[in-house]
Amino acid sequence: MKHAFLSAAIAIPILAAAGAAVAAEVTVRGQEILVDGRPFPIRGASAEGRLAALKALGATTVRSYGDDPGPLLAEAGRLGMKVIAGLWLEPPRRGFDYRNRALVEAQLAAFRTIVERYRDSPALLAWGIGNEVEAELTDTSLVWPAIEEAARLVKSLDPRHPAMAVLAEAGDGKVKKIRALAPSIDVLGVNSYGDALPSLPKRVREQGWTGPIVVTELGAIGQWQAGQTPWGARIEPTSTEKAERLRRYLAAIKSETAGHILFLWGQKQEVTPTWHGLLLPGGEWMQASEVMAEAWGGHTPGGNRAPRVAALRLPAGPVAERGRPIEARLDASDPDGDKLTVKWTLLAESTDLKKGGDRESVPPDHSAAIRAEGSYARIDSLPPGNYRLFAVAHDGRGAAATANVPFQVR
Repeated sequence: MKHAFLSAAIAIPILAAAGAAVAAEVTVRGQEILVDGRPFPIRGASAEGRLAALKALGATTVRSYGDDPGPLLAEAGRLGMKVIAGLWLEPPRRGFDYRNRALVEAQLAAFRTIVERYRDSPALLAWGIGNEVEAELTDTSLVWPAIEEAARLVKSLDPRHPAMAVLAEAGDGKVKKIRALAPSIDVLGVNSYGDALPSLPKRVREQGWTGPIVVTELGAIGQWQAGQTPWGARIEPTSTEKAERLRRYLAAIKSETAGHILFLWGQKQEVTPTWHGLLLPGGEWMQASEVMAEAWGGHTPGGNRAPRVAALRLPAGPVAERGRPIEARLDASDPDGDKLTVKWTLLAESTDLKKGGDRESVPPDHSAAIRAEGSYARIDSLPPGNYRLFAVAHDGRGAAATANVPFQVR
């Protein structure tokens, strides 16, 4: 069945600085999303900026979570990109009570303001209703009606764009529940990471979903999937290992979904400052960008290739007695022959670990204890505790490679 959200006869002109732009016709046809009658390849990332660089990789789409989407819609529109505009449903895990009608009505009123303000944007692709609202709950019975109520409101205000729900993976019969209890949802978004990705489309279809599937967050590995040290520190892959994983996963889901959104075109602290970000704070990109460009038909800046990391080693092992120096060596190279410079950072192991991507604080910095020369570092005079050593190799042309290793001082 084809669900039309805008007919050509009622397309509304939007006045832009460069002239009149027209809102696109967005439709859902079977498992596809169409823009102006043509299948639209959703490929992109969650982002707040640096969209020109993302587009150069071949991206068509950017996803937001719930802030005012106006600036993002404007920038994406200038670049010819589309936006999945997020409407943030406050998750019960943070204490929001969906039995409290005053709270619910206030949330819906905020949605009304956003939808009425931006529904005619030419850059708007879909409304993303919530993000993992059901996560970390033993009883999700209040979540599905909340998603449905929001979707009904959005579609009553803007019947010309599809409503998308976003789930944290597809287990526990979630897809069946959203089909039964939130029938106003047109596109199913699922956040999935690591080795769960290749089987995701099949697992969703087995629960009866026949419409478009979009992988709304995608990453090489979630911290919950990673191995850990005896003291519980998660082991983060290098940027090279992440890129190799992403290449496999993007190939596996390419023909089985309506598209995918990587997490995150930017940087954030989540277990570490480098786990999920596709960029460093200064805007440097890593090998994952090469994989994205390969999959999407784009290019990295100047055709540059990022440094590669073979290993970050602690020759004496990850446990040291107090007073004993700790030595580290980074084995990195550059496929273009660029000279590499290495920046070393030492942080305490994070203890501010949250669920569902909630904001975490950066742990204390102990980098003053490092004495480094190129790819070699020595650490002295640390008190007992759990730490993590980071090495970032820069090629001087805007690309970098990352590695870190947790260790313990007793």
